[in-house]
Amino acid sequence: MTGEQVAVFLASSLRLSMPMILAASGEMVSERAGVLNMSLEGMMLTATFAGALGSWATGRPGIGLLCGVAAALVVALVQAVLSVTLRANQLVVGIGFNILALGATTFLYREIFGPLSREVIPGFAKWEVPLVADVPILGPALFRHVGLVYVGFALVLALWAGLRYTAFGLAVDAVGEDPRAADRAGIPVALVRYVAVLIAGLMAGLAGVFISVGDINTFTEGMTNGQGYLALAAVIFGGWVGGRTVAACLLFGTATALQFQLPAMGIAIPTAGLMMLPYVLALLAVAGLVGHHDPPAALTLPYRRGA
Repeated sequence: MTGEQVAVFLASSLRLSMPMILAASGEMVSERAGVLNMSLEGMMLTATFAGALGSWATGRPGIGLLCGVAAALVVALVQAVLSVTLRANQLVVGIGFNILALGATTFLYREIFGPLSREVIPGFAKWEVPLVADVPILGPALFRHVGLVYVGFALVLALWAGLRYTAFGLAVDAVGEDPRAADRAGIPVALVRYVAVLIAGLMAGLAGVFISVGDINTFTEGMTNGQGYLALAAVIFGGWVGGRTVAACLLFGTATALQFQLPAMGIAIPTAGLMMLPYVLALLAVAGLVGHHDPPAALTLPYRRGA
């Protein structure tokens, strides 16, 4: 591989990993508080469509960003009401949201854009980081992306710091491990879980908007292509720890980038095998074959005071 090919491959790996990094970081907060959002795929797909629609209708990617995040937050709020207040089965609720999001976005896409439309929408321009963007290989690979990449990493670092060094982070871990003991200590269990789910919605919204407005500049049916599920697997793969979760997302993104890089290098590998590679890695992670980590003790378990 030439230096230019290496730079292109690294840039593609980071770009393809970014939606999973954003979504998985938010989901990690929610799961550490005890709420599993199987609806992560639906949140991302809803944000992808809403962001594309907002950018197309107004001609302003920033408006599309706000629309996408707002749509994902609405889904997250309904998820929180059902999971935390009504104590519904989190797996069933999440799968239902994913089916609803796929059907609703497909219907609206065909009604607004037409079934065969590939409408190009206004997107964010790439931003070159001064001084370092011209460094050979690493400059083009890491420092020539849309601004949402850098904002996303800043938010991920803020989440890590918040979980590790703030009272909210301690409350999240306490609620996720033993909500009854947390309640007795005066921690508002429901409020902490609501905030955690909304953080997951915020990050999933950013992930969805990145796909349609920050990267591809269009919308297609089922555009997320299972990236929400890969983000869920990355949280498990990473053992509910921030750094390892991001590393898992980078691994999945790199595996996806190989679909395009290996054929360009003349390496004859069946396309189907390359396409399923990230999902095979995710399956191994979920099965515990690449390291076993115990989840938060109260994950998926509803809490009712006095019960």
